Amino acid sequence: MGRTAAHDTRSARPGRNAADVGRAWDDAAVRNAFRVVPSLVGAALGTLLVAGPAALPALAHGPVPADPPTLLNLAFGWSFEPLLVLPLIAAAILWTRAVRRVNAAHPDNPVPRRRSVFFLGGLLTIAIALQSGIERYDTTLFSIHMVQHILLTLVAAPLIALGAPVTLLLRVATPAVRRRWILPVLHSRVLGILSFPVVAWIALAAVMWGTHFSALFDIALENRSVHDVEHLLYLTAGFLFWWPAVGLDPSPWRMSHPVRALYVFLQMPQNTLLAVIILNAGVPLYRHYATLVRSWGPTALLDQQYAAGIMWLSGDLLFIAAMAAIMAGWMRHEERQTARAERVADGEMASIRVREARLAKRLAEEREGR
Repeated sequence: MGRTAAHDTRSARPGRNAADVGRAWDDAAVRNAFRVVPSLVGAALGTLLVAGPAALPALAHGPVPADPPTLLNLAFGWSFEPLLVLPLIAAAILWTRAVRRVNAAHPDNPVPRRRSVFFLGGLLTIAIALQSGIERYDTTLFSIHMVQHILLTLVAAPLIALGAPVTLLLRVATPAVRRRWILPVLHSRVLGILSFPVVAWIALAAVMWGTHFSALFDIALENRSVHDVEHLLYLTAGFLFWWPAVGLDPSPWRMSHPVRALYVFLQMPQNTLLAVIILNAGVPLYRHYATLVRSWGPTALLDQQYAAGIMWLSGDLLFIAAMAAIMAGWMRHEERQTARAERVADGEMASIRVREARLAKRLAEEREGR
């Protein structure tokens, strides 16, 4: 986002690079990967693939930065894209106002502060992924592009889900708005299908495999609009996946904590498999990176291996951290359930003692009356 069209920086020998890329698709592992891509997002990807090539002849690579990425220029090389920044700022302002309104109306039951930290942190993560120095290098280095995708799907999406935005929306809305607009959407068949855990799980896997093993990846790197749609696809699929895993917001489907942990765990092997296939590819898989000319940095193949390593390591660490958080939540839930059961048992025992005392008193009065 925020990049402009620039000169063509393709290799002087595109034929050889194209042949190398073609041989990559002949690799048996990559061909097998195509067979496991679910058809859930097939229609959406097909639309992009049909519309995208028509625009390619008029497009070129984005500008190649003159300097390699450093911590300094990644942290401070921010751009400003109004179509992205303004909605993020608006979302942050609306969230803050909604929280204040709910807290003022319900001082005994305010919005937990950590939820605001999570939600605003998710918005900040989106801004970092798409407006910081990472955005400057995403079409130049596959490894940086992978960091961008990880931030959107495995950091920003769960943080937003942890903020429980649907709950806040229900609390701040008037009863009329809830009945007329919000509840019909939450109870709609479409949302029921999209939020079904199996569908959400497949959707994230399908987006990851479908974008990495189709022409969409190259098209997105050379077409800004398609690239923006790809980012939205990653963020949406990530949120749909993490929504039932977090389990804070109302949802048509509820999973117990053990099932949530298993749900997240099963996403890890497919992420690892995707990373391993990319890591073991003998030549660059993407024409854009294979034909890009730059005077610094790793080769296209080495950069691709760096990207696969980032996907593998960071993906596994984040999934493990999520499972640990779910298990910790399970333990706290069990402790609350146990404490609640003990309070109920104590209340029942107190009632029994009261009845016994009354009975003993009545019996004593009856004996005295005799």
